[in-house]
Amino acid sequence: MPAADPTETIREAAAAFNAGRADEARRLCEAGLKRFPAQPMLHHFLAAVLFAGGETTAAHGHIEASLTAAPGHAPARLLAAKIARAAGDGAAALAHLDHLPATSAETLLERARALSLTPRRDDAIAAWRAVLKSAPQNYEAMARLGRFAWEDGNRTAALDLLARATAVDCPASTWFDLGLVRQDLRDFAGAAEAFRAALAKTPGHAEAAVNLGVSLQEGGDLDGAMAAYASAYRLKPATFGAIAMALTSSPHGRLWLDEAALRRALAGSSAA
Repeated sequence: MPAADPTETIREAAAAFNAGRADEARRLCEAGLKRFPAQPMLHHFLAAVLFAGGETTAAHGHIEASLTAAPGHAPARLLAAKIARAAGDGAAALAHLDHLPATSAETLLERARALSLTPRRDDAIAAWRAVLKSAPQNYEAMARLGRFAWEDGNRTAALDLLARATAVDCPASTWFDLGLVRQDLRDFAGAAEAFRAALAKTPGHAEAAVNLGVSLQEGGDLDGAMAAYASAYRLKPATFGAIAMALTSSPHGRLWLDEAALRRALAGSSAA
């Protein structure tokens, strides 16, 4: 039976959630909302529970209900921004963040993440720079700015930022970007190391496998390159065109006149 006081319900739900009983926390909030349907903190807490479980659409409905009742509640605004960003709606996330202090560390970070979902590239770069200025050891900012630097052709800055970003546990995308920079700088051994790290993080990363093949091929290891290309092709057959171009355009490549033979070779067929 839910508590007569919504504050007590939230306390019980928080205790359940913190103990790893998310389903119980959800049931407590839902039962509380039957008695107090407009209670903003119950909607807020239920939204947080749902969002933690990956139920973004349901979480959005409850955080909006919370904000309808208490539009000035800053923590609810921040959660609403995170939910909108998770749904891929950077503009909606920014609209919520506009209600929050612009200089707080968490707002700075969320603003940079939200801007990265919009076409406002220059604003996103400025926002990530603001994050890094506020928190010089923010590795996510280093990784994002490193990617932007690489896209702008500033490989020296990109190498520095991405190498620093990979000094800690980081996602496959950061290792992949570092591999691209090293590849451009003709550090093929370093590039291969980075692409292997990306694949260790995400074994299904077909593009990393293709680029590993390119790096090994450019370094003179054609057998290793063919193994990487075969892995990429099995993961994603659409990589065939990139593989074929890499094999025929490099001085360390092979000339495949028969497309079917190359496909068989990549698939590991004994008929190759």
